[in-house]
Amino acid sequence: MLKNIDPLLNADILYALASMGHGDEVVICNAHFPADSVARQTVLGRVLRMDGVGAPRAVRAILSALPLDTFVDDPAGRMEVVGDASNLPAVQREAQREVDEAEQRAMPFAPIERFAFYERAKQAYCVIATGKARGYGCFIFKKGVMLAPDTAEGGTR
Repeated sequence: MLKNIDPLLNADILYALASMGHGDEVVICNAHFPADSVARQTVLGRVLRMDGVGAPRAVRAILSALPLDTFVDDPAGRMEVVGDASNLPAVQREAQREVDEAEQRAMPFAPIERFAFYERAKQAYCVIATGKARGYGCFIFKKGVMLAPDTAEGGTR
């Protein structure tokens, strides 16, 4: 156990999040998502697991360590409900609260059509699969930067 690290962030997930660069994306998905086949096409090349929790709790854990990109309009995306793009299922409303809390402001999810979501997920750095089967618990987050304060030339603190 590490101090101040969400216990859901296992070593593999921490490694992936730390290895991601500015603009790389992470997918959090539910048990219905084709996580293994999509993850094989990502940069990491394999699925990461966060079994036993739902997507909103996984979002909270990931965003406790991952800064969202402030240089793009939509650093957070959600899979659209097929046939009803404006519908926000409970799992997405719950995840939205986690995003807003992590960012300390309202940051609405950008809707992504189902098949466009699959294609975008294949380009992600990694896929993190939860073990819950709540429909439409699928999200994409774009990593931002955390700028360190300037220090004296050549020096570190």
